[in-house]
Amino acid sequence: MDTTIKEDPENPRFPQIIPLKWEVGCSNTKNEQPEAYYPANIPGAVQLDFMQAEGHPDWQFSDRFKQYLPFEDKYWHYQAKFGRPNIPDDYELIFRSEGIDYAFEVCLNGELLHDQTGMFSPVDLTLSSHLKDENQLEVTIFPVPKTPGAEVGRREADTAVKPAVSYGWDFHPRLVPLGIWDETELVIMPKTKIKDTELRYVLNSDDTAQLEYRFETTRNQSLNYKWKLLDREGLATAQRTGKINGPTHSFKVELDHVNRWWSHDLGEPYLYRLELQLIDDSGKVIDSIVEQVGFRTVKLVMNEGTWDEVRAFPKSRSSAPFQLELNGKRIFTKGSNWVPPEVFYGKIDEARYRELLELFKSAHFNLLRVWGGGIINKKSFYEICDELGILLWQEFPLACNAYPDDPEYLKVLEQEARSIIPRMRRHACMSTLCGGNELFNNWSGMDDQSHVLRLLNSLCYQLAPEIPYINTSPLMGVGHGHYLFYDEESGEDVFQLCRRAHNTAYPEFGVPGIADRETLESIIPEDELYPPRASDAWIAHHAYEAWQSDSWLELKTVEKYFGKAHDLETVIKHSQLLQAVGYQCWYESSRIKQPYCSMVLNWCFNEPWPTAANNSLISYPAKPKPAYYQVVESCRPVLACASFAKFSWTTEELLEISCYLLNDSQTVVDSGEVEVFIQINGNQQKIGNWAYPKLSTDTNFTGPILRYPIPEMRDKTLFQIQLKVANRPEYDSEYHLHYHAPLRERETSDTTNL
Repeated sequence: MDTTIKEDPENPRFPQIIPLKWEVGCSNTKNEQPEAYYPANIPGAVQLDFMQAEGHPDWQFSDRFKQYLPFEDKYWHYQAKFGRPNIPDDYELIFRSEGIDYAFEVCLNGELLHDQTGMFSPVDLTLSSHLKDENQLEVTIFPVPKTPGAEVGRREADTAVKPAVSYGWDFHPRLVPLGIWDETELVIMPKTKIKDTELRYVLNSDDTAQLEYRFETTRNQSLNYKWKLLDREGLATAQRTGKINGPTHSFKVELDHVNRWWSHDLGEPYLYRLELQLIDDSGKVIDSIVEQVGFRTVKLVMNEGTWDEVRAFPKSRSSAPFQLELNGKRIFTKGSNWVPPEVFYGKIDEARYRELLELFKSAHFNLLRVWGGGIINKKSFYEICDELGILLWQEFPLACNAYPDDPEYLKVLEQEARSIIPRMRRHACMSTLCGGNELFNNWSGMDDQSHVLRLLNSLCYQLAPEIPYINTSPLMGVGHGHYLFYDEESGEDVFQLCRRAHNTAYPEFGVPGIADRETLESIIPEDELYPPRASDAWIAHHAYEAWQSDSWLELKTVEKYFGKAHDLETVIKHSQLLQAVGYQCWYESSRIKQPYCSMVLNWCFNEPWPTAANNSLISYPAKPKPAYYQVVESCRPVLACASFAKFSWTTEELLEISCYLLNDSQTVVDSGEVEVFIQINGNQQKIGNWAYPKLSTDTNFTGPILRYPIPEMRDKTLFQIQLKVANRPEYDSEYHLHYHAPLRERETSDTTNL
């Protein structure tokens, strides 16, 4: 909710933000004074302020971040001084913050005004009665919360409602932010103002709607109000005026001909403008808000065919409902997983969000899973998703831990959830609320009877019953993984893994790929760049020992197919090629399995810092990998598609090409013909052709299986299969497959013809 008041032209000074010059310093105990204070950037993180003040070199290079680990156990003291401002009688001085991380106290002139545990609940303090001629505002941040006796890592976060990713993950360094991380200001505001609003509605199948609007003010007094709902052209589709005689007021409105909010691939993400004004008896506007509102219905329903899978007694479902239904239409969701785009999430701003979310939309993605190991994002993130038509699956900040049924923990969780849920329900983009990531797995050990999850379920139903809720992901019938191109343990490559996978949804899967040379040179010392090895820098940036010993670089896999490379450029080319091929297989094979399968989201979209190797599509800060561009091709609304039994082939094997025409679009596809070619030994040979009929919206066509005996190849390790659609080149597709010569090892490879 935007609670900014429009200035009165006759008194333009108010509302007035009081500029503050913040400083920060650290100490070993709460009552000890810091030896020195440093300029503080708000919002930000205390570690960043210290680095800047001390002139430390780039903390992202090599393993330099480790020098900041001792800061976890410090107390951090923000302070800002200001004189007594001139405050009119009907106004007051407010200190407000959208987020302070994590446990803290707020004092004015040495007087404790507020203490809190929890980084997602806002702070809103009236300071007027505590003012002196000269004032000092202080925010004391307590040390990083850690579960006593827990092993180092995410287990230390299992008694805090704080992102577990900061305690160290396979793509994130051990750096736990502290400090004032979201918008914070000192402002002169009217004493009478809008405290909260809530819009609930019932959207009918005939595009009419019944609205119920409630708002709350800070004072119990008689006031006038004016409420409007404006369409995109600025025309009022509904309006109400009236008088309120208490702190809360509500009314109902009926709407005809509602323009629904759709995800960008299905229609227009239509947003209305809602305006509310509080007006005194003289006609002066004393407070107002403006919100963007979208109308839609959203459900999670059982996937087609899942009720029939358990045929014997006792009958029960084998899969959880994971088919998303938007405005009564079942949709196939393509997308990715979102992680915090900065280690120090206080740095994230609207421009950074928009840059990444525009890339997300451009990939033909429609659903973004906000992973539970990370943060609840800042307000602008959700506003941009509303605007761009991106559906969100939002998890609470719980991941991969057994969170306790302890009353103190539940108290903080409820406080945070009661702040988070109302923020989420305001946004049309919100499609799913989820308790957290991988909470039912054997490394977490939680289940449906957990008080943590029962609490979240009850709060979501109470505060946002219109948004579907699930306890965690994965659930039965839903797939997390695999995360490698080739699994040495099973001896299967990604083609084989995808072919036998049978799940209704894939909210997580991954294929690793190395970063580009520019990124590597920015984080790896020059003398360690080549050959890649398990040195401190490569390990710190997740190329080795991040998951398994060789993850995420997986150099053994690269060499399995291409032999040992003699320079870094070749390693990069081959690693990035495997990632692109692997993701092409995952996205297209999942689309082929519609309608039983309804979701495909890779792990992951972005990065919080520059990784040497990772499963991400976008390198830090917003640099697409080659795999991103391949996924853009694989997620086109309409494409000719091929499926293969495996990646690597040899002479005289019979290559089988399973052909499809995929249509996720909202348009009818006219009938056509597809030619299939193989690019081999420098020549293009036609394998066959096939026809597809006229296809209605959201319809796939299964074509023939073409067979071709693999000939001997000369000094090549890759060949191509091309599908070319007559008169519709935008439907064309291309596939890279591997050739291995029989009975001999290949030390080098030549892919210059690709």
